[in-house]
Amino acid sequence: MTLNNNFIKKYNSNLSSNVKLSNYSWFNLGGNAKYFYKAKDKNQLKEFLLDLSKKNIKTTILGAGSNTLFRDNGFNGAVIKLGNNFSYTKIVEKNIIVVGAATPDRLVANYAKENGLGNLEFLSCIPGSVGGAVIMNSGCYENDISKVLVSIQAIDKKKLSEVEIKKEDIKFSYRGTNLSEDLIIISAKLKGSISKKKDIEKKQIDLIQKKKLSQPSQIKTCGSTFKNISNEKKAWMLIKQAGCENFKEGDAVISQKHCNFFVNNGSAQSSDIENLIKKVKKRVLEKTGINLELEIKIIGD
Repeated sequence: MTLNNNFIKKYNSNLSSNVKLSNYSWFNLGGNAKYFYKAKDKNQLKEFLLDLSKKNIKTTILGAGSNTLFRDNGFNGAVIKLGNNFSYTKIVEKNIIVVGAATPDRLVANYAKENGLGNLEFLSCIPGSVGGAVIMNSGCYENDISKVLVSIQAIDKKKLSEVEIKKEDIKFSYRGTNLSEDLIIISAKLKGSISKKKDIEKKQIDLIQKKKLSQPSQIKTCGSTFKNISNEKKAWMLIKQAGCENFKEGDAVISQKHCNFFVNNGSAQSSDIENLIKKVKKRVLEKTGINLELEIKIIGD
């Protein structure tokens, strides 16, 4: 179904049609979204979801685009992105902060540092924003969201109700949770530990340096392509073991610095990245008997 001009006018500059998704993915790839909605606030978001439910138009939620591959044909529905009002940080108790779901993870780490809250330094190494980090149970260097989360606030797309879900009621797994796809996270409470700013700063700098040495930067990539199996069987080890480091498809290549990072070398198509993923997955299965699972999210038609 198509939205008429009156519907688009109702949401003013927050709703557009035929928007290039390549501008919203770190791969710089993907076709157009039929509709692209940037939510002004939670009340407008609920109203938009209600209007959309009557029109049978499919939706997908987009965070910072740091782990998302949009397909070449784009998305034949509405891509929903949370606007600036969903990006904030504030202290609610001496060691607990509330952060909007659209807040970049590194800003949360910096805010925690400025307020003497440790144990959140790892967020400075996580690309993306808080909502996606919760859904993915993002983490690095022996820490992840499940260890610092207190609760989330979310909107149920179907019921259009706001819910608070405590950490204890979420089942976390490696780079995943059992949270329903019908939920749009709008904020999260995170718990740090009271520490000295200079100690937090040192730890944060060490982690960022460690990341710079081991992972590529300033290139068109969406981070880790596949999930690790375990500490002993990391995805990059299996890719290397299977002899895939120099595989390429079109202008999609594998980073020479970290072979679990796939790269748009300049003129790749989304299909090139996807074909490279399939090629590596197949070879790793043949050589090691292990079926790699995607960490990046593929969206579109």
